[in-house]
Amino acid sequence: MSASHDQLPEKPRPEYSDENQPYWDGLREHKLLVQRCGGCNTLRHYPRPLCDGCYSLEYDWTELSGSGKVHSWTVSHHPFHPGFKRETPYVTVTVDLAEGLRLQGVLEGNDASALAIGREVELTFNDVDAELTLPGFRLV
Repeated sequence: MSASHDQLPEKPRPEYSDENQPYWDGLREHKLLVQRCGGCNTLRHYPRPLCDGCYSLEYDWTELSGSGKVHSWTVSHHPFHPGFKRETPYVTVTVDLAEGLRLQGVLEGNDASALAIGREVELTFNDVDAELTLPGFRLV
């Protein structure tokens, strides 16, 4: 017997740390903030304490434009966690941001028919609640 949508568990939430808190705070303010290495100026995402280029522990935060191009996508028909069952199917895109990083997010509108590698997209901010905003994308 399957659970009704009302009985499904909540979706998992991010775990916050000293390294990633500014990223999540930035999203809540509708800004895309990423780390920039203090040693070699390399941008990095996901947030982490150590630069994988020069191994520096120094970094600051910089705001990115949120514009980019589709690198790949997938249509999820089977939820990886029961909390996502009420949203299937959904489209997740991997985007090559203008600044050279990749970021994943759900495609606004969930219509994969207009997607193509290299298609321009822009970042959206999906306010889940007062404490959590998730990145997403829409076609330009």
